[in-house]
Amino acid sequence: MPDTLSSMLTPFDRTQAARLAQAMPALALDEAEPRFLEEPRGKWHGQPGYVASPRSTEEVAEIVRFAGDAGVGLLPYGGGTGLVSGQIATGGPAPLIVSLAKMSAIRAIYPEEMSLVAEAGCALETIHTAAEEAGLLFPLTYGSKGTATIGAGLAVNSGGLNVLRYGMARELCLGIEAVLPDGSILHGLKRLRKDNTGYDLRHLLIGAEGTLGIITAAALRLVPRPQREATAFLAVASPAAAVKLLAKLRGIAGESISAFEIISGMGLSFLAETFPDTRQPFETPPDWSVLIELGTDAMSDPQAMLETLFAETFEEGLVSDGLIATSGQQADEFWAVRETIPLANRAVGAVVSHDIALPLSELPGFIDAATEAMAEVAPEIRINCFGHLGDGNLHFNLFPPSGGRKEDWTDRADGFQEMIH
Repeated sequence: MPDTLSSMLTPFDRTQAARLAQAMPALALDEAEPRFLEEPRGKWHGQPGYVASPRSTEEVAEIVRFAGDAGVGLLPYGGGTGLVSGQIATGGPAPLIVSLAKMSAIRAIYPEEMSLVAEAGCALETIHTAAEEAGLLFPLTYGSKGTATIGAGLAVNSGGLNVLRYGMARELCLGIEAVLPDGSILHGLKRLRKDNTGYDLRHLLIGAEGTLGIITAAALRLVPRPQREATAFLAVASPAAAVKLLAKLRGIAGESISAFEIISGMGLSFLAETFPDTRQPFETPPDWSVLIELGTDAMSDPQAMLETLFAETFEEGLVSDGLIATSGQQADEFWAVRETIPLANRAVGAVVSHDIALPLSELPGFIDAATEAMAEVAPEIRINCFGHLGDGNLHFNLFPPSGGRKEDWTDRADGFQEMIH
């Protein structure tokens, strides 16, 4: 936290807690449990302090007004699943943590207009279930869906597994309710598909990470559920071949591509080492592979689309091997591989991780250049490169040599990161 800002803030201490409790006697205000001071990687730790858990937008507004009058910093808190320490205050005057956990209701669902309204503390999985019960789909999803909340997802404009087809969180939000820095409430839950009434404050708040206001509820866009799905795991010659494969698939399947993931052989090797019970599609991990999912209407045949893709690209040398799932269980096993790779990474222990995005055509060149650069400065470092190839999002993570410790490379991690960026 910059010194100029720190000097303007008052720590939220026991005295401030007593003042807030007197001003809002019904507010749930507690000393912060350890879970509010930690993050999944264990790299950062927050300061001991207090957590306010409002039950309504009006209570959030009261908290914001109190903090403004007292000169206290606020730290909005969602599910705590973020990996870049946004939920942790490591320095400066201790803020008041504002947890939206008690604001977790789905306020309404509108099947005819394919939308619903959910409070900020509602977990993604809860929204998925509500949409499914209405015969629809809310496509924003990632591994932490059971804990991650929609308010936080919008605050960081999260992406997830289905950006290729459905876009980022921003594209799935029709309206926002939020408390602004002066404690006023933005009532923006419009649910309109067409709205040309001037400035769209929704898009300022989405991605602002709580700096312009605290999101308290959102109107969300739902989509039709795919009636038929097909999943394939294909071995490809290179990242460049994977990009060509995606272009070929777009010509066959159009907008039916739900996911297109690239996975390196190192990732599959880490998986075999740390989670040996995970069933892998290939006996010998290929250097590069892609995981594809298609979702279509009832009249289309996604299985046939993938068979056509494999036949044509095998002849062209883009694909050397592969499997097309013949059951839902096999498709789940394919996805278990992809979803367990981050857990395998954590078990091995990364020296430094990168979550980056590039224009699609630039990805193969970047992977080659970054790999060559690392080979020049630290040839023993292992690289696990994987990610959402369809939308240009790549995890380029660096690991110590086999038998080594990540702690032995701590003093070089910043240099590696600067070079990769």
